[in-house]
Amino acid sequence: MKTQKYHLQAIKEFFDQHKIATIDELRENFGDPARCTLFRKLGELQYLSSYSHRGKYYTLKSIAGFDARGLWRWRSVSFSRFGNLLKTTEAFVDESQAGYRASELKEILQVKTKHALTHLVRQGRLQREAFDSIYVYLSAKDRVARGQRKAREMRSAQPPAALIVANPDLATEEAKAMLVLFCSMLDERQRRLYAGLESLKLGHGGDAHIGSLLGLDPHTVARGRQELLAGNLSPDRVRAPGGGRRAQEKKRLTS
Repeated sequence: MKTQKYHLQAIKEFFDQHKIATIDELRENFGDPARCTLFRKLGELQYLSSYSHRGKYYTLKSIAGFDARGLWRWRSVSFSRFGNLLKTTEAFVDESQAGYRASELKEILQVKTKHALTHLVRQGRLQREAFDSIYVYLSAKDRVARGQRKAREMRSAQPPAALIVANPDLATEEAKAMLVLFCSMLDERQRRLYAGLESLKLGHGGDAHIGSLLGLDPHTVARGRQELLAGNLSPDRVRAPGGGRRAQEKKRLTS
């Protein structure tokens, strides 16, 4: 029993240091134990498997720092409080306001979800319906799906210029050109603040999404968003204090 406690503590300390690991890495570090033995010990420590990378990475619940949506990303590996990709996909669709297209869910989870969505529909764990000739995935619960369907129909009725912010893939090329033209007429600060405002509307992933749409660096979008949240809105300043070129002294004419 003492040996088991030691091994559990050693495994926990390993995760405290490395955050994530594969089974092969754990076996290599702990004397090549049998896989079933290792999984039994991981179970006692409440482990999670990644929903990206085909679930080959593991971490502990006590380590994962989930965001408001229940997602945690360490380097390029993604974890969810809901579990694997199937469970995460199902949970996100169930909790969505207007269901999700595969492209919309990919933007949030940062992994391809089309096969997972198709599998969930075949199992009866999700429904799908075509809107504008593209499938939208809805909750398997009819009452929830009715609300999602109504919200999706209202969204589809919006003009293209409004849709482009929520998802550029939904908008026409004319609407995209119109919005980009509008932004080109703004000064540097106005573009940054406008991009930050639209990012706030989208929530998680908004900085990258809006940056890609408007041709801005995501860090610029993030800065605009942070300025809005902080109320840092000096009306007569374009750049932050210290920004721009350094002032140069005028050369004196010599006689």
